[in-house]
Amino acid sequence: MTDNYREMLQQAALDEATFVHMTFKGEIGGALPWRMVNVRPVQIKGSRHLQFSHFTAKQDITKNYAGDEAINHLRELLALPFHSIHLRTTLEELNVQITKKGKAILHRSAPIKPHVEPVEHDRWKDWPIPASLPDPFLQKIGIQTSDGRIRADMQDKFAQINEFLKLLDHTGALTTFDHSPIHILDCGAGSAHLTFATYHYLNNIRQIPANLSGVDTNAELMARSNTYSHELGLGDACFYASPIIQHVPEHAPDIVLALHACDTATDEALALGVKHGAGIIMTAPCCHKHLHQQLESRAPFEPVMRHGILKQRMGDILTDSFRALLLRIMGYKTDVVEFISSEHTGRNLMIRAVKKTAVGEAAFIQEYNELKAFWGVTPYLETLLGERLMLNSILV
Repeated sequence: MTDNYREMLQQAALDEATFVHMTFKGEIGGALPWRMVNVRPVQIKGSRHLQFSHFTAKQDITKNYAGDEAINHLRELLALPFHSIHLRTTLEELNVQITKKGKAILHRSAPIKPHVEPVEHDRWKDWPIPASLPDPFLQKIGIQTSDGRIRADMQDKFAQINEFLKLLDHTGALTTFDHSPIHILDCGAGSAHLTFATYHYLNNIRQIPANLSGVDTNAELMARSNTYSHELGLGDACFYASPIIQHVPEHAPDIVLALHACDTATDEALALGVKHGAGIIMTAPCCHKHLHQQLESRAPFEPVMRHGILKQRMGDILTDSFRALLLRIMGYKTDVVEFISSEHTGRNLMIRAVKKTAVGEAAFIQEYNELKAFWGVTPYLETLLGERLMLNSILV
């Protein structure tokens, strides 16, 4: 590539009116430390910067530059032996292919995507937990690097955490508890990223005093989380290696969480929350096996049930419908919402319940019993709640 092309690409990237994106890919001679570099404009506190994201096989390094620093970094990139460069402006798409001999092959075309305004970097501050602020808490649990960036392999997890916290906020119930501190219980806590993030959000961002417990059958993960609690000085955060159904909380939980607890473990978390009268219950179910084994084809659903994948999805829908109905019967205002985009996880449904209504509303009892009779099944959550349901004369 000649200097003329380098100069043209540099000028295009510095054109505030038209520059949208530039990508450097591939390498000539195997001398580059990155497989790809992206350049795009961002606004930081009202000032235009260029954001450079350098990707290796395992991580990305993103930095923002303005003025002469941005120009110098562009020049450095353009001097490196990349195999291809793609430039997108509001006026055109430009692809430059570099041969092994250094010859540049240029192809221009009309823009294929609409112009997107520079991303406002400060939008991160709208997240419950901002991504742009260094935080020792996030660094300790492995979400953030020591210099305050979200780790490349944790970006999806961090997005999930923030989407979950938004859904928690939207219950409107965080400030309705009549005691302090409130008690969080995470059932199937796993690596406990969500557990710690919820604790951090309530205590350190919302200034709502809270303690937490996590329970999971993975003893190694629970031991590691207890180590984190000790290193962070959290005397009110404890983790227990136990099946959910066998766990006896030290404090009656106010908030019960269960994200991607497998099969009936979700039912165990729901039952535990109901038993202790938790004010908020939020679960994102994982696999659904228990009800699937009871389902049999019946009219007019034969066209659905003859296909394995459709039968499975029908079983998933029915399982979560029964769960939502039982929560409503037990006095919870319940909705079923999308947890996060399906591009992040196929298990993106969330059951969200807030203790508000009277137990045993007749309309919900009728819906439940009719749905159960039609399909001829017994949901596992009914079995776990059996005594409470019978005491309230809820089941036929």
